[in-house]
Amino acid sequence: MLLTPVAIAYSLLYSIAKGDVFGKDQPIILVLLDITPMLPVLDGVVMELQDCALPLLREVIPTDKVEVGFKDLDAAILVGSMPRKEGMERKDLLKANVAIFKTQGEALEKYAKKTVKVLVVGNPANTNCLIASKSAPSIPKENFSCLTRLDHNRARSQVAMRVGVPSDCVKNVIIWGNHSSTQYPDVHHAIVNNHGKEMSAFDAVNDESWLKGDFITTVQQRGAAVIKARKLSSAMSAAKAICDHMRDIWFGTPDGEWVSMGIYSTGNSYGVPNDLMYSFPVMIKNKTWKVVDGLAINDFSRGKMDGTAAELVDERDTALTFLGA
Repeated sequence: MLLTPVAIAYSLLYSIAKGDVFGKDQPIILVLLDITPMLPVLDGVVMELQDCALPLLREVIPTDKVEVGFKDLDAAILVGSMPRKEGMERKDLLKANVAIFKTQGEALEKYAKKTVKVLVVGNPANTNCLIASKSAPSIPKENFSCLTRLDHNRARSQVAMRVGVPSDCVKNVIIWGNHSSTQYPDVHHAIVNNHGKEMSAFDAVNDESWLKGDFITTVQQRGAAVIKARKLSSAMSAAKAICDHMRDIWFGTPDGEWVSMGIYSTGNSYGVPNDLMYSFPVMIKNKTWKVVDGLAINDFSRGKMDGTAAELVDERDTALTFLGA
């Protein structure tokens, strides 16, 4: 099930419908939920999906009704949110999104399967995910996650380009914290296969000042750079990251590798405050994630991790003032 905006969904739906996410033998029913004025646009998307003649796609259901959109879902990908408009205060943005994700959480609670896996993409994704999960108390917190895989992929690609190797030769980068400009892309534990020889990312790149400076800011500000260049936000790369995220939930991560996703922080071993949706390194097996524990955290990383956590605490506390309103 997808709550669109059309740009990301348009890039995403084909991959899901042809089996790239949930498997080449898994029939798919897509439910496309959007606001009423967008239904004519959804009808066009439905026609295109039909015209693809995809054998796994059994049905496409466009709707503006949550009781239809969330009924008996196995997976919910919540892409839509209120974007920040010119002159809008941050608290006003949070207030608008609390209303949206409270409604969606309540709909998940009422209509979806209790085993549903929920991925929140719409920004501010971490706090929107927390609000949705709090609004669906009978669905386990572990079933909710938010998208930091796009940041993870960006970090992986930046290191690979710098070293001159394909991106699949870089593994175990980490995105800590918020999907915002305070996120911390961390390569202290990353491994690079540098033309047949495995080594740390720091050894492969051989430029500590870049890894602690421009590399971090490039990943943090990549979304803004895409908007500046395209005059539109990331769509193709965001859709790819959504597919990566959901496929790893369904089929697990490769042995010895982790990925980044925003998950419920309570009980973590890294000193991150409880009751946040915070991005951690995770390994996934049997549709269940586990935080990678025991990684050494130096003072540089600690400061960055605490900084992004502070932003999330502030977002959460502001959002919660609106939740009961």
